[in-house]
Formats: sequence, C-alpha cells, structure tokens
Amino acid sequence: MNTRRRQILKELNLLPVWRLKSDTAQHSEAAEPQVVAETGNSPLLSGQPEKGTTQPPIAQMDWNQLKAAVAHCVACPLSQTRTQTVFGVGAENADWLFVGEGPGAREDEIGEPFVGQAGKLLDQMLAAIHLKRGEQVYIANIVKCRPPNNRNPSANEALQCEPYLTRQIALIKPKLIVALGKVAAQNLLKCDDSISSLRGKVHDYSGIPLIVTYHPAYLLRSLPEKAKTWKDLCFAQSTMQSLR
Repeated sequence: MNTRRRQILKELNLLPVWRLKSDTAQHSEAAEPQVVAETGNSPLLSGQPEKGTTQPPIAQMDWNQLKAAVAHCVACPLSQTRTQTVFGVGAENADWLFVGEGPGAREDEIGEPFVGQAGKLLDQMLAAIHLKRGEQVYIANIVKCRPPNNRNPSANEALQCEPYLTRQIALIKPKLIVALGKVAAQNLLKCDDSISSLRGKVHDYSGIPLIVTYHPAYLLRSLPEKAKTWKDLCFAQSTMQSLR
C-alpha cells in the first residue's frame, strides 16, 4: 500500500488494512486465500472514533465525510473485487428514496446506481408517477460494492454496509421509501417474508413509510409483473399524497 492511500485510510479511521492469512493456516495448497483484519473492527463501523482523532462515527458524519468513508471502505471482501464504490445519486433532501440491492457490472464501472437497461426501466417507472431522477428522488442500494457475478449480497456484506445506508437515510429524511426487490425489502424490514406478501402494504422503517415493489432487473426478465409494479407505484403515489 502506498503512503498516500495509507494516510487517507488513517484519516478516515479505516486502518487496520486487510492482509492475507498465513499459509500455515491453510488446510491445503488448493485452498482459497482468506482475508482477515489485522486488528478488530474499524472504529467507523463500530461507531467509536479512534482515540486521539476528531473523525466522527458514521452516525454523526455529514455528506462529505460519509462519501469519503464509503469510497475507502474495506470492511468486507467486496472491497477487494470492486472497481469503485457506488454511493448513491439524487437530491440529498429528496422526498422519495428508492433502494435496490447492489451495483451491477455497469454501475461498478460508472459509479452510479441503476444504469443500463434496469436503470432505463427505473427512469420510466419514475416518469410514470411524474418523478425524475435527481429531482426529489434519491437512489441507493443495500450494499455499495458490486457482489461478484451480480449475485445477491450476503448477510454479512449487507450488515457491513448498513451503517452507511442508515446514515444516508438520516441525512436525506425522505417522506417515503420504496424498496426495489426482495433483497432490499428484507434487509430494510429485517424479515424473510416473500415479496408477494410484502407488496400492497405500508410498512414502517424507523418512522418512515416504506412500500415494496419488484426490482427493475427482475421486471426485464418477467414482463407480466410490470402490471403489478404499476399498481405498486400508484399505491406509492397515493401514499405520498396522503403524507403532504
């Protein structure tokens, strides 16, 4: 690691860095190398600033501090395979917050959530209820790094990213959250219910109304479900109107 990167990580309280476990700990030559932390958890993720520093814990960060912390996060192995983090995009005081599961290949390349075909469909979904990306809308994901091969993020990966999303939500103060897909819904609502059982209801996320619908990528594979999603969007729109 070069001196500049180490200094950045030190300023963000993200040291210790990650290292490969010793060969003596491997059971065979064919075993995959394991990545372990040199000492404990990051002070940022634990919510405790490192002694002698002024860097706040995640729950007290402003937008710039939060973006920097996410950009240099090494809390889980996804940091080893990403091109870059995908923080989120949109109005930072948006009434609407849309949350997906995680970046795909194109998002990992560009650094913005919901681009490509799924992103175009999401933009069409927004337009259908008179919304536009970046205008009273913020878009984020459960995890900030792309899971390899676009798999669903693991429980641990979602857990490591949760403080970042929680702080984003606290800063945005949205009036309504729309969970896009099963992964987003189950992580936000802390449940394992099916998406079909979660749709059509107003749920509660820390006092914020939350509505569940299908993920745009799923809709690209299952066109008949678009009609159900239209009902969900109309339900979300009427719910928002009742909050004003």
